[in-house]
Amino acid sequence: MAIGKGRKIGTVAVCVLAQLLIAIDLTVLHLVLPSLSEQLHPSTTELLWIADAYGFALAGLLITMGNVGDRIGRKKLLLIGASLFGFASVITAYAPTSELLIAARALLGIAAATLMPSTLSIVRNVFTGKERAAVIGVSSGLTILGFGMGPLVGGFLLDHFWWGSVFLVNVPVVLVLVVAGALILPESKNPAPGRIDVPSVLLSLVGMVGIVYTIKEIAYKGWAHGDIALAAVLGLGCLVAFVLRQPRLAEPLMDLKLFAQRAFSATVGTTILAMFAQLAVSLMFAQYLQLVAGWSPLKSGLAGLPGMGGAILGGVLAPLAIKAFGRAVTIALGCAASAVGFALYSGIGVTIDYPDLLFAMIVFGVGLSLILAVATDTVLGVVPKTRAGAASAISETATELGGALGIAILGSALGAMYRRELVIPAGVPPEAAGAISDTLGGAVQVAAQLPPDQGASVLASAKLAFVDGLQVTMLCSAGLMALLAVSALFTLRGVPKELEDPEEELAPVPVPVG
Repeated sequence: MAIGKGRKIGTVAVCVLAQLLIAIDLTVLHLVLPSLSEQLHPSTTELLWIADAYGFALAGLLITMGNVGDRIGRKKLLLIGASLFGFASVITAYAPTSELLIAARALLGIAAATLMPSTLSIVRNVFTGKERAAVIGVSSGLTILGFGMGPLVGGFLLDHFWWGSVFLVNVPVVLVLVVAGALILPESKNPAPGRIDVPSVLLSLVGMVGIVYTIKEIAYKGWAHGDIALAAVLGLGCLVAFVLRQPRLAEPLMDLKLFAQRAFSATVGTTILAMFAQLAVSLMFAQYLQLVAGWSPLKSGLAGLPGMGGAILGGVLAPLAIKAFGRAVTIALGCAASAVGFALYSGIGVTIDYPDLLFAMIVFGVGLSLILAVATDTVLGVVPKTRAGAASAISETATELGGALGIAILGSALGAMYRRELVIPAGVPPEAAGAISDTLGGAVQVAAQLPPDQGASVLASAKLAFVDGLQVTMLCSAGLMALLAVSALFTLRGVPKELEDPEEELAPVPVPVG
């Protein structure tokens, strides 16, 4: 799509703004969780659902929305999604209960599912070759900056307003996004669109919810519950049925032929595992800085900014690294840097040593940005433009699914280790012991209501248990990223440095669904 240089710059700006909005909204909640715990008193499971509802609704609908964008137009879908995002933000800001907040966060995730594949597919249709790699590198770094801006914006607002203000601030940003997008963005879509297969949509949604529910509840309650076993069977069965159904459709919701390309499938797999380990860091360290170190929300947000500087640097270096070393080595370097960052994080203690934490954040940020920038460009570069929305949706699904699973599994594992390591001091009332063993936030609240000496003992024990669990989680993540670095060297070997735009292929005659 040939457009002028000025409009190209405007297109990048609008797409980055949409991605920033999503990234900020995802991580700002992590900073709000302590305040939410005080006012809404959610259980551990509700707390995890508040954190995850957004990401899982987003991941569950990305494939569907990517296909919708290919059919009705990516610009149109982006504008619809941005408007819905603003509406959902208002509902979230004024949610009076944990249940309504979870529902509102899910609605935000649905809106975000329309934005993410739209932005990437618009970039795919406007930019090609080296220009596309450079744009994706810069935009990836700036998007990761959004993950750092979330705690900063949230910290400032929480120091001056109530917790709902961190969501209400989305509304003016949405207004700018809608107006600028309507004036600047070019429209693009598949010239020969097909229909959306409704059974596939339902199978993917039910399958995802079932698997997620299973993961969450096993960590907290164990297998000895009928609802967990039912959710596991239903979720896995629906996902298997979804995969088996796609090759038999004339217009599949997920084009499995894309996975036949090694560059595509290996990159998607790497993204899932990388984000599994990495997105949980934001949630865990928001709690660490506020509840263990005792920093204010604003100070906690400011503390994370240097890591985002590393992310921007990684995004800028990504196209240069591809040119110098190739895609396999660049992603492996990103995974190795992330592994080093995790290993450094594992050295944290109850008493914070910020210089050590600062170095870990920068190394980690560079590694994360290298992975995401190269992976995104690779996925987009190996598919035809007409399938840009579907491919973008798969790429973003990998990112969101990996991150959300990381929060669910690693967050649940951290909670389980916290409860295992926690030693409740003698003399604590039984009604208080439950809240103390539930979450670190609950322990902080209970400690403030106990006699000073007893409260100090409770707080010291809870902080130590949380940090012990955090150290183990970080070491496990470091090991995963080290293995992923080695894997990338083999699975992505031979993928060319510069990807030529592939020609459209004629689809084979499908087997009718009986």
